[in-house]
Amino acid sequence: MPKLAGIVRRLALVLTAAIAAPQGLASALAQAGEGSWSDHAGTASKSGLAEAAEPGSGFGGPVKSDRRAPQPVLRVCADPNNLPFSNDREQGFENALANIVARDLGARIEYTWWAERRGFLRNTLNAGVCDVVMGIPPLDVLTPTQAYYNSTYVIVSRTEDAVGVATLTDPALRDLSIGVHLIGDDGANTPAAHVLGDLGIVDNVVGYTIYGDYREDAPPSRIVRDVAAGTIDIAIVWGPLGGYYARMSDVPLTVTPLEKTESLLPLVFQFPIGMGVRTDDHALKDRLNRIIERERGTIDALLERYGIPRV
Repeated sequence: MPKLAGIVRRLALVLTAAIAAPQGLASALAQAGEGSWSDHAGTASKSGLAEAAEPGSGFGGPVKSDRRAPQPVLRVCADPNNLPFSNDREQGFENALANIVARDLGARIEYTWWAERRGFLRNTLNAGVCDVVMGIPPLDVLTPTQAYYNSTYVIVSRTEDAVGVATLTDPALRDLSIGVHLIGDDGANTPAAHVLGDLGIVDNVVGYTIYGDYREDAPPSRIVRDVAAGTIDIAIVWGPLGGYYARMSDVPLTVTPLEKTESLLPLVFQFPIGMGVRTDDHALKDRLNRIIERERGTIDALLERYGIPRV
């Protein structure tokens, strides 16, 4: 986000705030597990980068090698259908970020594609088939790098409506149709859904599953498209999702970061987002941290180009 979703029980009421942040990660993170290493597409190294496989022997005998060092491989875990974050056409900002990292490392990229749903980390990063998730909030089941951006939940509205709402306690919310993302039927919902429920703002709230119909492009984006179409008045969504699709919309949309959320603790609405590696891969984490520092200006320009709200 979203990620969306994104978005892990650090505090009981913070569960869905944390797991809904990167759009679509939701239950996948809560169910991730530690996993284990396994070899995949070459030899895994202590740095977290795989080495390209050395030419082997065929039926005609050994293949001659020019003895040059093999190019390292940056193995990225990503969702193939989750714009603005990533897709298998490499159109997301996390795809672009992976290119920045690979260029700095002198590596080529190899993707492991897996929908960011239940079991995402268990079947990708923690299974050892890939080495880095490009966007993740701090979680106990992996080791995060330093944040390369901080974002927040936002309110998306049609510009022509001049809604002017910036807090979840604004009385005007009772007279608006409000779209929110829902994650599951076990109380696991985005923080805005919890707050609105506690305030008794229910009848005018429209729930959208954060997973959506995966046969569609970027299914979590439907909530923003419905704002543009006038189906709902506003959407309360994770900032990257709202900012990107508002920028892409033919109908002018206004993106307003939520304000005065401190009074809503322990629910959290702002998150630092970094890259994530396995808990024992300190070498790769350190290399990625250095890249984030070196490429700070390039990364900031990338996020601006995708309309990612930052706080």
